[in-house]
Amino acid sequence: MAILAIVVVIVFLIVFMKSVKIVRPWQRGVIEFLGRYTRTVNPGLRIIVPMFEKLRKVDMREQVIDVPPQNVITKDNVVVTVDAIVYYEVTDPVKVLYNISNFYMAVTKLAQTNLRNVIGDLQLDESLTSRETINTQLRLILDEATDKWGVKVTRVELQRIEPPADVTEAMHRQMKAERDRRAAILEAEGIKQSEILQAEGHKRAAILKAEGEAEAIKKVADADKYQKLTVAEGEGQAIERVFGAIHTGNPTPDLVAIKYLEALVDMANGQASKVFIPYEAAATMGSIGAIKELFAGMQGE
Repeated sequence: MAILAIVVVIVFLIVFMKSVKIVRPWQRGVIEFLGRYTRTVNPGLRIIVPMFEKLRKVDMREQVIDVPPQNVITKDNVVVTVDAIVYYEVTDPVKVLYNISNFYMAVTKLAQTNLRNVIGDLQLDESLTSRETINTQLRLILDEATDKWGVKVTRVELQRIEPPADVTEAMHRQMKAERDRRAAILEAEGIKQSEILQAEGHKRAAILKAEGEAEAIKKVADADKYQKLTVAEGEGQAIERVFGAIHTGNPTPDLVAIKYLEALVDMANGQASKVFIPYEAAATMGSIGAIKELFAGMQGE
């Protein structure tokens, strides 16, 4: 009896251990009864019927598939080596178990074939500069294809697009030539801008110089004008005063004749060999005769 009790306890423990299942927080449990799907259970402690029910756990976390490198021909017939990474997460544990037998292989092959299709429609330069576009197109294709498998493709990232060595070397030479060309253009633009600025500076300096000279000439002309006007006004005032003094003094013809003779003396003191006496001097000469008579009368006394 003791042995039987021990056997029963051992059997009970074995059955209990097989009946109790723990589903982790990142998992979902799919329970089958005699090979037929019955229900999906959430994380926690779960009890099943041993030998009749089976619990299959599905990881619901986001996972990564590394797509092996492959050679792809671009639209311009250049062979490039491409590999990618696919990120996915399970949305339906039932579909991922029953709708696809080997999900990892299926996604890998699907990514490889669609990489060839997407990059095959692009030129080499486009494939090297359009990684984001390629990632987006490939993600949409894979997400649509894996939807019936209960999987959502969240991201697709190209790890490498590597052209052949000779193409890479040619691209390096092309980039160097392009950089040299841009440097030459920038240098020429700098020289051009410098010459333009220098010409503008010379032009501005010449304009300022001309304006300064014109202003100086104007100032000198204004000064000469002011001087001449001042002298003319002084002479005019002097003449007016002399004329007024003469009329006020009421000079006699004798005095006018004497002043005229003094003026003739001043005229004769020059370097001229001839002196012309105006016609109007006849009256003055008559006054001179009167002066002679005056002097003769004074001697007779």
